[in-house]
Amino acid sequence: IMYHRFNETKYPSTNTQIPVFKEHIQMIKSSGFEFLNPKLLSEFFYIEKPEKKFLLTVDDGYSSFYKHAWPYLLENEVPFLIFISTEAVGKNGYMNWEQINEIEKYDFVSIGNHSHSHDYLVNFDFEEFKKDIKKSIEIFEVNLGYNPIFFSYPFGEWGLNQKEYISDYFQFAFGQHSGVIDLNKDKHELPRFPINEKYGDMERFKFIINLLPFQYKKILPDEKLIENNNPPKMEVEFFREQKIDNINCFSNEGNGWDSSKLELEENILKVKFRDKFFTRRGRINCSIKDKDGWRWFGVQFVFKNIKEN
Repeated sequence: IMYHRFNETKYPSTNTQIPVFKEHIQMIKSSGFEFLNPKLLSEFFYIEKPEKKFLLTVDDGYSSFYKHAWPYLLENEVPFLIFISTEAVGKNGYMNWEQINEIEKYDFVSIGNHSHSHDYLVNFDFEEFKKDIKKSIEIFEVNLGYNPIFFSYPFGEWGLNQKEYISDYFQFAFGQHSGVIDLNKDKHELPRFPINEKYGDMERFKFIINLLPFQYKKILPDEKLIENNNPPKMEVEFFREQKIDNINCFSNEGNGWDSSKLELEENILKVKFRDKFFTRRGRINCSIKDKDGWRWFGVQFVFKNIKEN
């Protein structure tokens, strides 16, 4: 699960009120689940049937996190991973390096790299992109003594060559497409459920925390940065033993969210998008219900020639 700001009501798309945040934490605990210490994430991928746990992540390092959420997380020793964009550190509205170093010393806290500029990096040419990432690494090494093993793509956006570059410097990388991590997920495009004022009500949150991983073998195209091929031709290859005849998918191309036309041939699912994507980020979410409950995965495409709304 992913958060950004706390008690900053003028930014509802990235904000969560602290009373609601505390309810989220308590709901997870009262449901019998534990929080995963990010330092143990690598072990998760080597366990055949891992116990379900929650990875709490926070993006951007806003000062509202330090003021409002950090005291509660510290008091309750809730493990979390916070991603920092190095250019913003110490600026108005953001944590400074003294505060980052203060929280980093606790064993249940992990720091992640969120690029230097937090710009629309898919709009950069590749050399500009590498320069931005290298600068962030250098600043982390100076101020923390190391570069984090975790990375979060700004806006959940990446191109294939960017992802390959990130994989050379980081063990894990996170997007902003929704889904549940399982041992077959790509370690450099890990999903998260974004939480905010609109998508943070208790009914939706209860649904999210009870979701199960929806495994798949491969998703095509590998390249999630779409330029001329809008809409993309999307295929999902599942494992042969999976029963997926009752899968449902919804996507946001055309004029808004609606069900996607699907063609299933054995273990290959072909998605037939209704129209072109007209927003910067094209999303598709697929779910299925079996005897154990609801399973879910999401995919995000990005179109760099479309301006942010």
